[in-house]
Amino acid sequence: MGEFEVHRVRFFGLVPAGVRCLAYLPRGRRLALARTDGAVEVYGLGGNCFQEKAIPGHQARSVEALCWAAGERLFGAGLSGDITEYDLQRLRPARAVDGFGGPIWSMVANGGGTRLAIGCEDGSVKIFQVVPGGIQFEKNLDRQKGRVLCLSWHPSGTHIAAGSIDFIRVLDVRSGRTVQRIMVNYHVPKPKKRECVVWSIAFLSDGTVVSSDSFGRVQFWDWERGTLLESHTVSTSAVLSLAVSEKEDSIVVGTSTGATYQFQLLPVKAGGQEKRWVRTKPFQYHTHDVRAVAHSPTALISGGLDAQLVIRPLMEKVQRKGYEAVLRKFTFPHRRLVSCARKARLLLFQFSQHLELWRLGSTNETGKDGEVLPVCRMPEHLLQLKSKGPEHIYCSCVSPCGSWVAYCTASRFHLYRVQHEGDSVSVKKVPGVPKLLLPAYQLQCASDSGRLFVASDRGSVHVLQLLEPGGCKHLHTLRPPAGTAEAVYLLASSADGNWLAAVSGDWEIHVYSLKHFKHHCTVPTYSCAVTALAIHPATNNLVIAYADQQLFEFSIPEKQYTAWSRTVQNCGLHKAWLERDTPITHIAFNPRNPAHILLHDVYMFCVLDKSLPLPDASAPLLNQSALKQLPEPARQRQLHAFKICKKFQPLLFAELLEENRLVLVERPLADIRAQLPPPVQQQQPFGT
Repeated sequence: MGEFEVHRVRFFGLVPAGVRCLAYLPRGRRLALARTDGAVEVYGLGGNCFQEKAIPGHQARSVEALCWAAGERLFGAGLSGDITEYDLQRLRPARAVDGFGGPIWSMVANGGGTRLAIGCEDGSVKIFQVVPGGIQFEKNLDRQKGRVLCLSWHPSGTHIAAGSIDFIRVLDVRSGRTVQRIMVNYHVPKPKKRECVVWSIAFLSDGTVVSSDSFGRVQFWDWERGTLLESHTVSTSAVLSLAVSEKEDSIVVGTSTGATYQFQLLPVKAGGQEKRWVRTKPFQYHTHDVRAVAHSPTALISGGLDAQLVIRPLMEKVQRKGYEAVLRKFTFPHRRLVSCARKARLLLFQFSQHLELWRLGSTNETGKDGEVLPVCRMPEHLLQLKSKGPEHIYCSCVSPCGSWVAYCTASRFHLYRVQHEGDSVSVKKVPGVPKLLLPAYQLQCASDSGRLFVASDRGSVHVLQLLEPGGCKHLHTLRPPAGTAEAVYLLASSADGNWLAAVSGDWEIHVYSLKHFKHHCTVPTYSCAVTALAIHPATNNLVIAYADQQLFEFSIPEKQYTAWSRTVQNCGLHKAWLERDTPITHIAFNPRNPAHILLHDVYMFCVLDKSLPLPDASAPLLNQSALKQLPEPARQRQLHAFKICKKFQPLLFAELLEENRLVLVERPLADIRAQLPPPVQQQQPFGT
């Protein structure tokens, strides 16, 4: 694998925002997620749960509810009182309509996706029609006292169940009248009565209304009679969220203690017709409130205020072992939040509304494998750039020389000239930045720090020349020949400054010549999203990592896959490699050893040596510890291409500074949890 002097960085103070709500789309196997900071993300569950889309948050935009409607149109609503439709091609809010009911606490679409119902602060339930290009108000249903916290359509679309404090109402959509009113805590003795908040609700096709409440109960009601059918107390604290499977034979609920539970509709007797709901599986994957759950055909999905998205497979529903049979936990975004100025030994950290520039520490000592060397110069926080206004930062970068810093929000592009004078640092904003750069979704500097590449919408990439002592000039805009409506979300430039590769949301990779500013070729389209790519400095081969963990190498000069890439596809990658549950997010190279490719995901760092054979199915993929114990002849016989290190976790960034020096940025989960508010502690039974 080779020896590296590792700068182990743990001072990136990122605290991801908690998960507020989820929306599952069965048709496309997509999962939409909204966080507490207003950010919206879309995951492709068919593509190894890769985060395909990300729309940054906004200080004034809270998202309390998400839903899919009219095919693959995504809508959100929140405390601002607006219903927002998101443009998933240009990665931004497309349009917003005022609900005219104050803050919106809940929103659901009917089974056909043609209507939206919202529950408002003023107690009203409003119906909107989904039309091409937006939504239109249709009608108000009966108003009540107190906010409407949750809603659910009957599958027929004729009735809506609404949950609030102490009551469940069933409304007739055609007449707008309340046809049933259920008091959820009627059986509680009056001296002990306190408010019961109905946090979540589901309306089943047989007329059963399922509710979860602040008393820790999951209850089943006959809506026509208004009677309680079953009641299950699952927690001493609140049950906050609830979701039903498409076949209505399984329910998942989330609690404020971080636990999730599954209920299944099972026969009372083997072979009998009578069925009852039975709590079958408890899970404890979260430390804080589980505010959102979803139910796919093969998995239970939950999101908590601890920022984790957990996908728990239902093994009885999984047909074969593979991606769907793996428990997955996602805490960090599948995009770059760290930039490195290799020549200046600087790191730029991106937060939601500010950037931090740090200088790496150094040591004069040498040591043996595994030793921790004393630092003679501590890491230094050089500057902080705060973004003005409520918009969150989309993307950022620092030039390799450390003299330029750029970042972008939804409406502003900022470029700064950084001057280093001894130990002091000064920063000056560059005036006259071209306005045509917006929106920008990815930024990357050329290896000589002379150009800045700005990934924009409709597949376009803007090329800027960075001028001394502090200016910029727009050189050209690169566009794919056939055009696309999708935004560019990944960039890779060659070390010689001749080539640029751009990946758009339709997963097409276009390669441009920077000498002639024209399209050079298109990489054959693959069936999964691209998670990382980079151009080799010596060969100009484009190395591509996909969401299904496949690796390809494409020769840019020859416009075809390389012989090594064809060998990989013919022989196949190791099963243990393909079953990893997090995507490759960064690729780098060692210029002194052209056969080495450096890759990493959240849980491992890998040196892929192309000069060695691929591991066969019987060989262990992780064999570094075993190889150290073998004599040299036996070691040589068992060597294979993948050299994997799992010492550094969770790994957010890895880059080669020099021939034998690495910088690795970690963000321990314990450090994140220490900054969260204390979780609700569930009382343990005596004797456990």
